Amino acid sequence: MKTGIVGLPNVGKSTLFNALTGSATAQAENYPFCTIDPNGGDVAIPDVRLEHIASICQSKRVVPTKTTFVDIAGLVKGASQGQGLGNRFLASIREVDAIAHVVRCFEDPDIVHVANRIDPIEDIQIIETELMLADLESAERQCERLTRRLKSGDKEAVEIDRLLRAAMAVLERGEMASSASGVDTSSQLWRQLGLLTAKPVLYICNVEEGAAASGNEHAQRVAQYAKQRSSPCVFCSAAFEAQLIGLEDHEAREFLASVGCAQSGLQRLISATYDLLGYHTFFTAGPKEARAWTIARGTTAIEAAGRIHQDFSQGFIRAETIAFDDFITFKGEAGAKEAGKLRSEGRDYVVTDGDVLHILFNI
Repeated sequence: MKTGIVGLPNVGKSTLFNALTGSATAQAENYPFCTIDPNGGDVAIPDVRLEHIASICQSKRVVPTKTTFVDIAGLVKGASQGQGLGNRFLASIREVDAIAHVVRCFEDPDIVHVANRIDPIEDIQIIETELMLADLESAERQCERLTRRLKSGDKEAVEIDRLLRAAMAVLERGEMASSASGVDTSSQLWRQLGLLTAKPVLYICNVEEGAAASGNEHAQRVAQYAKQRSSPCVFCSAAFEAQLIGLEDHEAREFLASVGCAQSGLQRLISATYDLLGYHTFFTAGPKEARAWTIARGTTAIEAAGRIHQDFSQGFIRAETIAFDDFITFKGEAGAKEAGKLRSEGRDYVVTDGDVLHILFNI
């Protein structure tokens, strides 16, 4: 699960990445193209449920599930034609599962803007236009390579050609490939096309500290833009989030409360990214360890077992399952079992968010 942080230069991408990873592995300097090679970092997904489960089980070790963020250097107008090292950066975007698009929504004369103005919608459109142009070129090349296979009547080639032409039809209208009609966007063939604008997008409004809770006028415009595209939008002050690094939990809560926030922007961002990619969480728990596991929605019990260990899926017998609320209410597995809340589920059971699983297997 890998999310690429993109945007124009000097919008706060690297500052946000540093805050996400709690490190300074990415530079955050006040000039374009400071980030040349993409930086990656694993980030724990906050989930208070795991702490409650661990407390009940008195687990010695608590292991959250994680997601990976990649800080990708700033794109500029003309990137699809190689401007600003654009080809290199576009290649980095192809390797991620989703795009977190950071948009500058703050005024600060000390931080230069590449276009010397603050207009978040125009900034978004510059990036999206470059991605669409890159996709159009890629789709045309792929169509050309299919010529021989199409002449032979290759059924897969026919379907790929159909998908490419559906994508090109919307790209030529200035729309994202994700809006193509008659396309199963979850299909393997569609994903193999590698189209940048087919990836799910999350918009991040980087605002000043005082607007971290509810945004500002610029951020509201972005939120409306995102809504029109059925994409999530998060308000976040990267500079403020950077100040939270290293604080104790109670100190961070007090600091957040001072600007009217119940959660940090990073927590909201991580959760929104998790949802954007269509994932949810199940848990395993015991005295040795309480752990959260990432799975796609629709994952079956035997597939979830394989997520823990290959042996668990190969020798799968059944999954003893307790809903999170029942696990908490009845103080763990023994209490849930006594209350009749522990269920024995077979291999085809679809695991739901928050399930606490005990996999029985035999090798």
